Amino acid sequence: MTERRRLPFDPIAEAQRQWEAHGWAPAAPAMATVTSVMRLHQVFLARADAGLRPLGLTFARYEVVMLLSFSTKGSLPLGKIGERLQVNAASVTNAVDRLEAQGLVVRRPNPRDGRGTLAAITAKGRRLAGRATSAMNARVFADLGLETPALQALFESLSRLRQAAGDFD
Repeated sequence: MTERRRLPFDPIAEAQRQWEAHGWAPAAPAMATVTSVMRLHQVFLARADAGLRPLGLTFARYEVVMLLSFSTKGSLPLGKIGERLQVNAASVTNAVDRLEAQGLVVRRPNPRDGRGTLAAITAKGRRLAGRATSAMNARVFADLGLETPALQALFESLSRLRQAAGDFD
C-alpha cells in the first residue's frame, strides 16, 4: 500500500465551511459528520485489510470467524450469522464459502432445522482467529487517537445515531 501525502488542512472542515457559505448552514454539521464517518470507514477498513491480508482474511471473513468463535457451541445457522453481522444472505454465503475453502469453517446440517445449515469454526479457524485478533488489536484498535472516555462517548453517540436510523431497537 502506498503512503498518501497528508493534507495540511481538514478537507471535511473546508467542505462544512463551503456548505455554510452556500446557504446550507443548518445541514452543514450533519454533512460534516456523515462525511467524517464515511472517511473513517475507509481509513479503518484499509488498516484492517492491511493487518488481515497476510493471514488470508478480509474484515468480513474475520467477523464471521470471530462470531463463531464467540458462540457457545462454535457454530451458528447461516441466517443467524447474517442477522448478527447485519449483512445479507449472499454476503454470508460468500464469506462462509471462502472460509470453508481455507479450512477455517465447515458446514453442517442444522439438527434443529432439517433444511438449515450451520457454519462451525474448526480448530484451525480458532487458531487463526487468535492471530487475526492480535493483528487487529495492534493495527486497528490499539490507538485511535482518543482516550478511553472520549472513545466511549463517541461510541455512545454513534450508537444513538444507529438506533435513530433503525439499525436496532
